[in-house]
This record gives sequence, structure tokens and C-alpha cells, in this order.
Amino acid sequence: MLKRSFDIAVAGIGLLLLSWLLLPVAILVRVTSVGPIFFRQERMGRAFRPFYIYKFRSMVEDAPKKGSLVTFGADPRITPVGRFLRATKIDELPQLFNVLIGDMSLVGPRPEVRKYVEMFRTDYEEVLRVRPGITDPASIKFRHEADILGAAADPEREYVERILPEKIRLAKDYVRQSSFWYDTTLIFKTVLAIGGRASDGDSLRRGP
Repeated sequence: MLKRSFDIAVAGIGLLLLSWLLLPVAILVRVTSVGPIFFRQERMGRAFRPFYIYKFRSMVEDAPKKGSLVTFGADPRITPVGRFLRATKIDELPQLFNVLIGDMSLVGPRPEVRKYVEMFRTDYEEVLRVRPGITDPASIKFRHEADILGAAADPEREYVERILPEKIRLAKDYVRQSSFWYDTTLIFKTVLAIGGRASDGDSLRRGP
């Protein structure tokens, strides 16, 4: 109950305080490339309930149909404005709406697409006991994920065989030790990570 109340309060206040930024970004996305303002994609939520996640569109229209589900390095589908939005994580701000309506939490395992969840369904039976979140330990550890994938010969294989299993391990760790204070710490660490001042994500793990 405390976690959900905190999510609602912070998401609501955040949307109000950031309203001065959201509108200009929406206009910038709309006038600099063809396509909708928001990127909408199905993800798997708590108890395997699908929902649609929202982000400011940072790629060309219908990008998932024009390549891999993973985004890497100098992915040509990313728009010039999108590169800035992704680097600053501004593209993630619309997910505050997902938090407000209960699809997501501020902190929780990052939601995955159905394809990858089905590949690791047994693992996700534990991970999806909680709401997915905007940030978690894996989000911080793999904050340069696109660069890692960009250096791989086969980005999707690298993601499925190396990165995703580690994300799942970190997600399980989070589920097992989550608490209000741990969530608060992760939010603070995320802010530092976005500014490029956080240490390696492994330092977030307490215990396992």
C-alpha cells in the first residue's frame, strides 16, 4: 500500500512539475520527423498481464517493423532528436502515466516484450510477481546497453544470451529484497546514473 501510494503521489507531482518540459518535447518530436509523438508498445506486466508502455518516440515511425526489437549503438532508426531524448532519458517520462494508472511502478523490473518473456517464462513467473518499473538495478547497470549491443556482431543474440539473463538475475534479486527504502535508494542512484556520476550497477545489490 505504501509503495502504491508513493507511486501515485510522485507520478502525479512529477507530471505537474514537468509539464513545462513535456509539451515542448512533444512538439519537437512531432515537427522533426514523420510519425506519432508517442511510441506505444505491448509489454508484459504483473502476473503476465499485457499492457502498453508509452515513451516519446525516438525512432522512425514503425521502427519495430523495420528491424530488431533491440536498439543498438548507431541504430539508423533513431532520429537526431531521439538520440538526445534517449541519452537524457527524457523519452521515458511518459511512463509516469503508466505508473499513475497502475500498469507500472516507479521502481521494479523493467518490462519486456512478450517474445523475450516467453523465452524465459519460468524465470518471469518470479519476476512478474511485482509491477514492472521505470527503473531498477539492471537499468543502471546496463545504462549503456545500446553501446554494448552496437559493438556486438549479432546484437539480438548478444541481448538474448548475455544481457537479458543478467537482467533477469538482477530482477529476481530486486523482487527478493525490495522495500520502500531500497526503492528510494534506487531512484536516487538512477538520477546520479543519468548524470553519468553513478558507479557500476553491481554496487546496488545488497546481499545476493
